[in-house]
This record gives sequence, structure tokens and C-alpha cells, in this order.
Amino acid sequence: MTVNPAVAVMGAGAVGCYYGGLLALAGTPVTLVGRAAHVDAIRRSGLVIERAERRDIVALDATTDASGVASADVVLVCVKSPDTTAAAEAIRPHLRPDAILVSLQNGVDNAPRLAAVVPQAVLAAVVWVGTYLEGPGIVRHTGRGDLVLGVPRALAQRTGAQESVAPIAAMFERAGVPCPVAPDIEAALWTKLVINCAFNAVSALGRARYGRMAAHAATRELMAAAVRESLAVARASGITLDEAQMLAHVWRAADAMATQYSSTAQDILRAKPTEIDMLNGFVAQRAQALGVEAPVNRALHALVKLREAGDDLA
Repeated sequence: MTVNPAVAVMGAGAVGCYYGGLLALAGTPVTLVGRAAHVDAIRRSGLVIERAERRDIVALDATTDASGVASADVVLVCVKSPDTTAAAEAIRPHLRPDAILVSLQNGVDNAPRLAAVVPQAVLAAVVWVGTYLEGPGIVRHTGRGDLVLGVPRALAQRTGAQESVAPIAAMFERAGVPCPVAPDIEAALWTKLVINCAFNAVSALGRARYGRMAAHAATRELMAAAVRESLAVARASGITLDEAQMLAHVWRAADAMATQYSSTAQDILRAKPTEIDMLNGFVAQRAQALGVEAPVNRALHALVKLREAGDDLA
């Protein structure tokens, strides 16, 4: 891999634009692949990154066409989890043979789903950031911003996988993004999944920010119950995570991103499909398959699906 690899972002929403924008600010050549209104605004006025302490306008390439990945050494896949397979199929004809794909997505199985479609090396990243699109071409950062990078166990033998992890982590570090390498990325992915199961559905159903959720006693207990169920499913799946550490992690995240709405809440408010099937829904489905009880996650999933289908009072 070159010292300053070219990067493409497939699915340039809030997360993809935030990390793509920071890489571009650090001098990395970046192409965003996104929706027309967003791409038009970026082409016209640049990508705006709003942070508490500063406002940056980034000039970078943007396109609506999947062929925008053609010259990339590294492709950051940031589409919603339900769109993973379709995105992989769209970019497959355009990928360089030696390109490295990195999944920056919610859920635990996106990297294997990408790898089922493309022959290139695929890495997985756990994303810890609060961010949302404030409008076309404008991304707002609300908290954190670090990544954890690693090679999924099942994909460790793919050519280029192991040797690309350190250079890609270094690329993010040069852009000011903390990016440690995890020897066991599955445990890190499950950690994020468990935390998503605590926050995402409750934020959407309660129309609440993380700080208020954690400060409300009954809601805090509901979140803790979702965590405990998710940890039981993780254990049954061969991933052991410490309950006390996980709960502490949840409350720290609530403090660090107190003003953040979950991505699920943002999707509901914008009448967009959510990723809830890959979050609480994934836990509920896996629990059923493994003979584990998960009534809280099952209820949260069902209620978000009901909200996602429409609003009788609208």
C-alpha cells in the first residue's frame, strides 16, 4: 500500500463524510460516493464539517456513481447494513484487484457479507462517533470520533488483509482519528452491538438524546436489561464480555455523547429505513436460534418496526 493511499467512501452519509472529510483535510485523496443532493452540494460548495471548536470546508471529489471507487487503494464502506450486499455488488466491477475494503458499519456481520461478494481483503472497523447530516453537504459532529480496526477471524487469510491493518490505522491517525488495532475485532464489534442495543431503539421510541435517557431511572434500567440480554447472546455466540465493564461503557457513552440522537431515531424522524434488524433484531433472532431469552430486545425491535412502518397520528 502506498504511503498516502487514495480513499473512496461508498455510502457518503454522516459517518462516511465525517471520516472522509477528516482524511481529506489531512491530505489524503478522497472520493465520496453518495446521494445526488448531497453530492451536488459538495461539488458546488465543498463538504462542511461542523465541530464544537471549529468549522471546516473541505474540497474533495464526489459522485453518485459506484465507479467512483475505481482508483481507490482503500474503500470505506459506510452504507446502512441492509444495503451491504447491494453496495458490494455495485462496486465489485470497479474495484482494483489490490483494493482493501473497510466496513465502517453497525452490526457484527457486514465484513463477511462484503467478502461473500468481493474477492478483495476486507477489514472491519468499530465506529465510535456522534454525527449527523445537518443538510446537503453539511455534517455535524456531536461527540467522540475514534475507530477500532481489525481483521475478522474468517477473513484473516485473504491476501493483503493482515499487512494492510497497520498502514490503514496509521492513515486515520495522521488525520487525527484515534485508531487502535484490535487483535480480536469480533469482541470489539459485539461491544458496539451491545451498546447500540442499549441506545438506538430507546432513543428512537422515546425521541430522546442519550444524556436524558441515561438520567431517567426507569429508562436506564430498560437499557441495562437490553445490555444483559445482548451479553447472554454474545456468550452463546462464543464472545465473552464483562457485564460490569459493558454497563460502565454504556454510561460513559451517554455522558460523552449526551446530545446525540441515535441513527435509528434520525432515520425514523426522516422517514427512512432503519438498521434495527441488524441491532436489537439481530440479537433477538440470534437468541431464538441459540435458545436464549431476549424479550426486551425483541420488544424494542418490534416497536421500532412499528414506528418505521408509519404514524397513525401524523
